[in-house]
Amino acid sequence: MAGTTGRVQAGRSAGTGSRHAAQGRTQQRVRHDAQYIQGDVVRKLDVQRKMEAPPRKKISNSTRKNREKAFYMNLPYVMFLAAALFIMGVVLSRYIQLQSDITRTVEHISKLESELNDLKLSNDEEYSRITSSIDLEEIRRIAIGELGMGYAKEGQIIGYSTDGSDYVRQFSDIPD
Repeated sequence: MAGTTGRVQAGRSAGTGSRHAAQGRTQQRVRHDAQYIQGDVVRKLDVQRKMEAPPRKKISNSTRKNREKAFYMNLPYVMFLAAALFIMGVVLSRYIQLQSDITRTVEHISKLESELNDLKLSNDEEYSRITSSIDLEEIRRIAIGELGMGYAKEGQIIGYSTDGSDYVRQFSDIPD
C-alpha cells in the first residue's frame, strides 16, 4: 500500500481500517494546476520554481527616459501646481462664501415672510373688530335724519364707462 495512489476516505486505509498517522503516513490534498491529488503518496512541489519571479522584459532606452521624466518635477511645474492650488483655494472659498450668503438670505426672507403673515393676521383681526363695531342702522339714521341725506332718485344717477380699472378719476365737474 505504500506505493499506491488511490482514494482514502476520512483518513482511513481502505484495507486495514487503521489510521494513516499510526502507520507514519498522512493523507494530504495538494492543489496542483487546479487538480487535486489524493492518497497516501503525494508528490513534492517544486517550491524553488514557484518562488522565482518571472524574468522582466527589457525596456527600451526611450521608454526608460520617458518614465524618468514623468517622475521628475522641475521648478516651472511646481510653480504651476502651486498656482493651480492657490486658484482652486480662492474659487472654493468664494463658493463657500456665496453658499453662506444664500443661506443667510433665505433665512432672512423666511423671517420677513413670517413677520408679514403676522401683520396680515393682526390687520385682518383689526378690520374684523372695526367692521363688527360699526352700527349701519345708526349711520343711516344720522345721515337721513340729521344731515338731510336721502336715497338717489332715477335722474340723479350718471353712469361712466371705465377702461378696466377699479376707480375713476374726475378731471372736470359733473354736469347737472
